[in-house]
Amino acid sequence: MRAIQIDEFGGPEVLQLAELPVPEPGEGEALIRVSLAGMNYADTHQRTNDYLASYELPLVPGGEVAGVREDTGERVVAMSGLSGYAEYATAPVALTFPIPDGVDDGTALALLIQGLTAWHLYRTSAKLAPGESVVVHAAAGGVGSLAVQLGAPMGAGRVIATASTEEKRALALELGADVAIDADPEGMKERLEEANGGKVDVVFEMAGGEVFEQSLAALAPFGRLVTYGIASRRPNEVSSGALMRRSRAVIGFWLMHCIGRPEMVDEALADLFARVQRGELRAHLGATYPLADAGRAQVDLAERRTMGKLLLDPSA
Repeated sequence: MRAIQIDEFGGPEVLQLAELPVPEPGEGEALIRVSLAGMNYADTHQRTNDYLASYELPLVPGGEVAGVREDTGERVVAMSGLSGYAEYATAPVALTFPIPDGVDDGTALALLIQGLTAWHLYRTSAKLAPGESVVVHAAAGGVGSLAVQLGAPMGAGRVIATASTEEKRALALELGADVAIDADPEGMKERLEEANGGKVDVVFEMAGGEVFEQSLAALAPFGRLVTYGIASRRPNEVSSGALMRRSRAVIGFWLMHCIGRPEMVDEALADLFARVQRGELRAHLGATYPLADAGRAQVDLAERRTMGKLLLDPSA
């Protein structure tokens, strides 16, 4: 089968097209003929081995796939952990989910990791109270474009989006943001406060570095900053005094801690699928790249040239 394999950690050039044997599913696993593989920012960390989990070489990157189970013929979406950038992938049966009627494969992929993340940012981490304001950074991205749409249904009184270009800000407004502002870290605190009358209750943040600092500074008393990524690859330090002075909270979220807890995955995913079927939520699907262009896709993602959910087509 055709697959992308990494033999050494490094830049996008290490994502090499290779011919590999079709993987054999182990105990409790399913073999999936992949129609589309999803791309997430975490995939760039798999390539460089600098994320929350560490990896061993060689590896086939990619944590999610949609396609057909070889044993049952069902159309499914699955968390593969690794092995997603390929024509065939294995995944735990417990993390393989039938795709409902009316939901296409690309949308199912958008809802799996990024949709579940957006859902849990509201319900599990921020524990949003009715009427609170929410800032969604990278609002035109995979998680952000879903988080913007979930704001009002989850009880947000006002959704403030940030994005790096006019086109992305226009998309955020189309998806339901009340206001969309420039994502430039310089002066962000003041822009966030101005966008919501000086009261910022919740921020969903995935960049780290200066964006994290500015977002934390903008929080009102009892506000919460939920951090779920380190796209800038710049670390932050938070002092207890800084939190106490305005009764602020910093909360980390990593979807992997929901794995192995079906009550945190099954209900949330079913809710997301149902919202799509009712026409209340839509995945903004961005570019679909041929498998051989996985390196270019990761560069485009890292350099913020993309919007919505990015996909790889193993047959192209």
